[in-house]
Amino acid sequence: MPVPWEALIPFGLVTVMFGTAGTLLNVSKRAQNEGKAPRYHIDSWEGMMMDRDRRLTGHARKQSDNPTAPDGFETSSAWYSEPAQ
Repeated sequence: MPVPWEALIPFGLVTVMFGTAGTLLNVSKRAQNEGKAPRYHIDSWEGMMMDRDRRLTGHARKQSDNPTAPDGFETSSAWYSEPAQ
């Protein structure tokens, strides 16, 4: 059975384009997460910790070992006031 050699050029182009698009998407996601893999299946606790890290360091993937919070951390909470009683 003869091989249709003229079909290999479009097949190669499509394969290269899908590979390039996937690689660029992976590079983009890792660049946004500072070189770390993206997080999946985030529960509420991890969401709260990511929000706390974002308020402490400015990015959800960074963590700080500084025992004192930066200025303004007390007022950067998601809860701005006490609930009415």
